[in-house]
Amino acid sequence: MIEKAKILIVDDDEGIRNQLKWAFEDDYIVETAGDSISTQQRLKDFRPDLVTLDISLSTFAGDPDGIDLLAEIVKWDSSVKVIMITGLDDKTKALEAVRLGAYDFYQKPINLTEIKIIITRALGMQYLERENRRLADRVVETEGYQNIIGNHPAMLEVFRTIDSVAPVDITVLITGESGTGKELVARAIHAKSLRIDKPFVPINCGAIPSTLLESELFGHEKGSFTGAYQRKIGRLETANGGTIFLDEIGELPMELQVKMLRFLQDHTIERIGGKAAIELDVRVVAATNKDLQEAMAQKKFREDLFYRLSVINISLPPLRDRGGDIKMLTKYFLDKFMRQYSKTKLSLAAQTVQAIENYNWPGNIRELENRIKRGVIVAQQAEITPDDINIEEVGAEPTGELTLAGFRDIYEKRFIEQRVENNQWNISKVARELDLSRTTLYELMNKYGIAKKNK
Repeated sequence: MIEKAKILIVDDDEGIRNQLKWAFEDDYIVETAGDSISTQQRLKDFRPDLVTLDISLSTFAGDPDGIDLLAEIVKWDSSVKVIMITGLDDKTKALEAVRLGAYDFYQKPINLTEIKIIITRALGMQYLERENRRLADRVVETEGYQNIIGNHPAMLEVFRTIDSVAPVDITVLITGESGTGKELVARAIHAKSLRIDKPFVPINCGAIPSTLLESELFGHEKGSFTGAYQRKIGRLETANGGTIFLDEIGELPMELQVKMLRFLQDHTIERIGGKAAIELDVRVVAATNKDLQEAMAQKKFREDLFYRLSVINISLPPLRDRGGDIKMLTKYFLDKFMRQYSKTKLSLAAQTVQAIENYNWPGNIRELENRIKRGVIVAQQAEITPDDINIEEVGAEPTGELTLAGFRDIYEKRFIEQRVENNQWNISKVARELDLSRTTLYELMNKYGIAKKNK
């Protein structure tokens, strides 16, 4: 249940106080005050969200008048909205009051419809300002988690798990769709661990050809194969004393799964072409967007390796299931890129906010970040439009009469476009995600005219 806003009516005219209280009390919690002393007490006890304040409040000698009370209210809580009520001859003083911090002024005689509109706008503005401060505070709170931002219960559970596992040297498996922030979680675990002063070494097992991946992970000796002109230290050895992050562990070839399992068991490696075992002290954090249970059923991933990796499992929810976190992340990215590109006074148009809330976000946080970044860069006006973040045509529904084949083509094209963009045009990676050959994927891209735009 949404709590009603609290309004304090301050006027030395009892008739006006009663008129306004009668007009507002169905929609708000209302109290009144007729002089400066009772007003000061009401401010402390009632703690109003909005005050209507008679600018020409009658006072005893030495008591604060309307302007003095305004200064006290602004100093006490600048989020409280103050609407100055002025007589016909007080307009100059009313403008001065606005300069000093009043939200607006209203000139007598009072029209209830008009002043209700002003109050509604003032309280709406107040809500946005308080929400922005709350979101900013939340960003500060999550800085210790590598700026993983969220207030959804699922994300709060992620924060609790990070705190629990970070100080303990056990392997962690992070699961979730592409773009949900798995590497940020891995970095947060490292940053909160006793290894914080040692290396954090990430490697994407799906981005390196399988023929080179063994050398990248374990290193090689000079002359161990054609092109091995000198000794190479692998990523595991580089991470000694610290943490290695094995992203897309589901892409690890079967022969390397055996070597990784051996490392997890005895904490030693051998470089390619080497004869001596090298003992290492490395914490392993792995991540995948694949269903490893299904991969095990298909004999594409070793069960013994899975159980070694998943001593602790952290599951990241997709952005579409995180409710109000979308608004929080949008503000964070908007502020970030406005600073980065020296843009000021940019905001999101109402239709852009609606489009963001209605969109399914298949690329998750990474896609949201990229779209907001694009909007900040290309926006030509003070408000960022849906076109600026290139979301309107992606989220729009097809119209007119369509055959089943036509309907399928529209969504197939849309789906492939999203995957290609989310993976920064890494066609091999997209083909693996869609379980297609590169040739088939290129044929579909040609069919739908999907081509990389020059920027």
